[in-house]
Amino acid sequence: MGIRIAIVDDKRLMRTTLFEQLSYYEELEIGLLAADGDEYLTKMKELPADQQPQVVLMDIEMPVLDGIEAVAITKEIYPDVLCLMLTVFDNDDKLFEAIKAGACGYLLKDEKPVNILRAITEVVFEGGVPMSPRIAQKALLLLRNTNKPVEENRADQAESLLSLREIEILQRIVDGLNYQQIGERLFISPHTVRKHTANIYEKLHVSNKASAIKLALHKKWFA
Repeated sequence: MGIRIAIVDDKRLMRTTLFEQLSYYEELEIGLLAADGDEYLTKMKELPADQQPQVVLMDIEMPVLDGIEAVAITKEIYPDVLCLMLTVFDNDDKLFEAIKAGACGYLLKDEKPVNILRAITEVVFEGGVPMSPRIAQKALLLLRNTNKPVEENRADQAESLLSLREIEILQRIVDGLNYQQIGERLFISPHTVRKHTANIYEKLHVSNKASAIKLALHKKWFA
């Protein structure tokens, strides 16, 4: 018997490809496929405890119930099930959210199948926290930055100065969206987004997007 795993991804092609690639390894036994977090949790309830997956490969952005919410629910209902994020997102916000929800690792979808196998065995047998190299580098930089002193009083004051619209825009900047994408999400023009962004920079006493994101992450405004 191999390690029982589940694959949760809203892209049919991705689910099929992963299933075919990972089925080659005798160390793994794929017993559950789902298109979103809700379908996955429904199928989990239908499985006997000895047939439930030990490791879930979980996408992040999915309809009905996304991967981060599904991980949080999994850790509450099935605390022994290990959730390994397998996603295209490599931004800081998604990384923090996934780890906070209870994910035991974070891999990008362009990882080779053998590296996914290695990550699965690592979390099961060694209790490790596997991450794609690019993600691991980000995590290290974030940890270093959170240890640096910041002007706490100014940051607190800045947070209270932002309007609701500015907070919405800042959150989407942290999510990695550009002006065009933010405008489409909030039904406003890119020019209006740019004007709000300039106001955000002025109120937070920063001069660029990177500094605004760093401050927002440090303060955990969107945690």
